[in-house]
Amino acid sequence: MLEIQEKFDTAGYEHIIEAAGDNIAHITEAMDGGRSIGFIAYAYEAEKTIVYDYDDGGDLMLCDGLVRSVMFKSVLKGIDVMKFSLPDKGKYTNLVRLKFLAEGEVICENLNGFMNSCESCKNKNRNTEG
Repeated sequence: MLEIQEKFDTAGYEHIIEAAGDNIAHITEAMDGGRSIGFIAYAYEAEKTIVYDYDDGGDLMLCDGLVRSVMFKSVLKGIDVMKFSLPDKGKYTNLVRLKFLAEGEVICENLNGFMNSCESCKNKNRNTEG
């Protein structure tokens, strides 16, 4: 069963922690049957969340779940902007495909609106069924 959960130690992620500099980096892992199948590394600043890296193992839906989990936590902290600062430029492709970013952009604004618009779609689909 897939679970997305915060990891409270940084073993194995030292290279990403280094990229965060003075920011306190957080790691959230996707776990399946007790083994990690993906992660997202990020840090909170006063006005934005910075994503330093992620690994979705090539699974677009896992990418979606990892990013949305961090968006949700950011919104709960009152943060409405997410900046992606990824070392592998190829990883931006999935973020654009999932509409987290526009082509050539690295900033996703209005996280709260983004999360609420997804809820509106879900409710619209529920209201049109049956």
